[in-house]
Amino acid sequence: MSEIGTLMDIEGQYVNAVFGHMDKYVKKIEKALHVSVIYREEKLKIVGGEVNVKRAAGVIESLVELAKKGNEITEQNVDYALSLAVSDSTEVLLEIDNDIICRTINGKPIKPKTLGQKRYVDSIRKNTVVFGIGPAGTGKTYLAMAMAITAFKNNEVNRIILTRPAIEAGENLGFLPGDLQSKVDPYLRPLYDAIYQIMGADGYLHNSEKGLIEVAPLAYMRGRTLDNAFIILDEAQNTTPAQMKMFLTRIGFGSKVVVTGDMTQKDLPKGTVSGLDMAVRVLRDIEDIALMRLTNEDVVRHPLVQRIVKAYEEYERKRAKKN
Repeated sequence: MSEIGTLMDIEGQYVNAVFGHMDKYVKKIEKALHVSVIYREEKLKIVGGEVNVKRAAGVIESLVELAKKGNEITEQNVDYALSLAVSDSTEVLLEIDNDIICRTINGKPIKPKTLGQKRYVDSIRKNTVVFGIGPAGTGKTYLAMAMAITAFKNNEVNRIILTRPAIEAGENLGFLPGDLQSKVDPYLRPLYDAIYQIMGADGYLHNSEKGLIEVAPLAYMRGRTLDNAFIILDEAQNTTPAQMKMFLTRIGFGSKVVVTGDMTQKDLPKGTVSGLDMAVRVLRDIEDIALMRLTNEDVVRHPLVQRIVKAYEEYERKRAKKN
């Protein structure tokens, strides 16, 4: 295959951000697309096969634009840009980056980082009930929390309710020491961590004392009607069908619900049907209920997490074929 070269202008102030420490990111681009990248005097030359040169240029241009907008370029950005390059759609990165949901207490913008996350956020905007299903690290709960806090601040809802099943990893609350609150708090800690980061501890405590933000185990939802609330059910794969039905029938007027879960991390007793599995089958064709599936491509934690998730997905797929 004949090689071609293309020249790009790139301002020196963005080179370190896009190339990465010790040129880590540009080496990854070179290896993935089989090109050579040379930078001299604010001129970037890419050499390789015509298609791959075009794709590499698209990746680098997108990363430069992200850097110009004040983003810190991460390995996840590079990996995702490379995955988009295969379908020649790297411009999607910039479209995704424009969707700022809200800002953390420190002013950091919260926004989707992948196309799957963007579709998930848009689905929450459009539907009353959304099931967000996917592996760890895909931002299911964090993005839902950001959407809930935004709706609360915009007076679209009067309160936020965050809940999850309180029995996980084979532990039973009855055998744990302490009063009920100290027993359930460790199970709810991930929800507290997310809300503290977005709203701040003081903001949470202020609204919690007024009853405007509630973090509670799923059992506390029984017998209630939840009007004008943004409700998030986390770790829904650990609900029973009865618990899931109980929860979904609590929805009142003016409310929005996001149910998140990971089908591969069930902690229910062996042989117990997951309420999330059943709900997806029963409710998938009902209007105003959306099912969004996130994959290993939407993992935004350490790149190794993405590879771990992908390895498990392939293992489960092979095992399912054998059975």
